[in-house]
Amino acid sequence: MILYIVRHAAAVPYGDPDWPDFDRPLTEKGIARFSQFIQALATADFAPGIVATSPLARCRQTAEILSRMVPRQPPVVAREELAPASDLPGLTSWVAQAAADCDQVAWVGHAPDVGHLAAALIGHGSSQIHFSKGAVAAIQFDGLPARGEGELCWLAMPKLLGC
Repeated sequence: MILYIVRHAAAVPYGDPDWPDFDRPLTEKGIARFSQFIQALATADFAPGIVATSPLARCRQTAEILSRMVPRQPPVVAREELAPASDLPGLTSWVAQAAADCDQVAWVGHAPDVGHLAAALIGHGSSQIHFSKGAVAAIQFDGLPARGEGELCWLAMPKLLGC
């Protein structure tokens, strides 16, 4: 299985008086840049069969863009395990129950959690991997995702592809 870990695209800044943190949306620039980025990735076999997302607005929007831009237009499922302070055991359990038949799965979450999740899955749970806004990491597993069992195949950010 390939697990894609995605940091949400650029959102309205934290502390904006018009938006409580839970409801902060993506910016227009964030939407455009992430859409272009995912369109480019989709031409290179990026095709998750299901997308799990934090329930916060900026992640849900990011997940919906991702779903619209890839060929199979996978379902988007909000998961509390991807809210800030992500729950890796809960996420791997969810994949085993709900997405075990998918070859590719995506999780959309927040920094610094996405960096911690990626590090734990490739075997360095105390490390941090930096994810810029809208970045995507591909982690390969022989079976289902499990702590320390993955191999980081690539980590790409919109800027890398000129988005």
